[in-house]
Amino acid sequence: MTNAVHFYDPREGHNLPHDPFKAILAPRVIGWIASRSASGHVNLAPYSFFGAFATFPPIIGFCSEGFKDSIRNIEETGEFVWNLTSRELAAAMNQTSAPVAADVDEFELAGLAKAPGRNVNVPHVAAAPAALECKLLQVVRLHDLDGKPMNNWLTLGQVVGVHIRQEYLKDGLFGTHAAQPVMRAGYQADYAQIGEMFQMTRPTA
Repeated sequence: MTNAVHFYDPREGHNLPHDPFKAILAPRVIGWIASRSASGHVNLAPYSFFGAFATFPPIIGFCSEGFKDSIRNIEETGEFVWNLTSRELAAAMNQTSAPVAADVDEFELAGLAKAPGRNVNVPHVAAAPAALECKLLQVVRLHDLDGKPMNNWLTLGQVVGVHIRQEYLKDGLFGTHAAQPVMRAGYQADYAQIGEMFQMTRPTA
């Protein structure tokens, strides 16, 4: 049976044409993060590593490979907004990943209208089906097993405001399928969207 499994230790290399790590951990909702610097410059950037970590209170987080403008801005102001990337917004989201100067407004670069924050002084993508306003809890620089600091920065924020466009609410429920969130999947240029959905009920004790 060992021949049916390809095993590798990441420290020794995967011996494959491309690193499969991100392809295995897929699909992943995109962390499309808006922030504002202390001097007022607005930034909008997508992050591949993003997730939700708690419900009461709601906490979300993303990790940046490199100390980028988003991390610097959030440390300066203590605020950020996550924007849901719909299929219609995929091309604009991709455009905001361009390596531009810190004073370049990616909203303007991608032709995106801003909507003002309610509980934070950071705008969000007006066309996004949903957006989560967050206050910073902590920025953590990751370390490896040897205790060596990595060039990876985990940012955790508590959700303090939720924006949902009315067309995505039906009978009081948010329409995930209708919103068609875009997700990272596979390798560098691979993305996914929601196809068929199914339901399962949790077993009771």
